[in-house]
Formats: sequence, C-alpha cells, structure tokens
Amino acid sequence: MIYAYAKLTVKNPDALAAYREQAGPALARHGGKVEHATAETTVLDGTPDLPDVAALLSFPNRDAALGWINDLELKDIHELRRSAGASDIVLLG
Repeated sequence: MIYAYAKLTVKNPDALAAYREQAGPALARHGGKVEHATAETTVLDGTPDLPDVAALLSFPNRDAALGWINDLELKDIHELRRSAGASDIVLLG
C-alpha cells in the first residue's frame, strides 16, 4: 500500500463538486481510493500553507498511483480538478 497527499485551494466550488462525483470511480480504476478528505486541518508544527481541502489517497502500489495520474482516459477528470483551483498531489513513497 502506498499513499498520496492531495492539497486543494478551491477557487471554483462547482468544479470541485463535479470532480468529486467522478473522483471515486477514476481512482478505483487503478485500485485507489480516498482514505480521508477534510476541510478541517490543524497545524502541528511549522508554518505550512494550509489547504481548503486535504485528502489522503491510497493505492496498491507506486505503479497504480502513476497509472492513475498518467491515464489519458482520465485527462478530463484531472483537468476538472485543476479547474477547481490550485491542486498539489504528492506521492508518499
């Protein structure tokens, strides 16, 4: 199992809502899922740039995560997420 951290700064809530409808099935295509997503974050240490929404994604392995982000058939879904605002996703491993 490998995880990814997604950090979103939302500028277009409608685009984010449309993305959320499609995100689960798009992740599942590559064995991924949203483990947890929240708009509530708390700084434990340092001075990070806090997101509007943070999510922890899981994938069976690194190749599955890379397959998801690079899947040409999911390009429109990834663009929808990006159109919602700033979107950073970091693979943890």
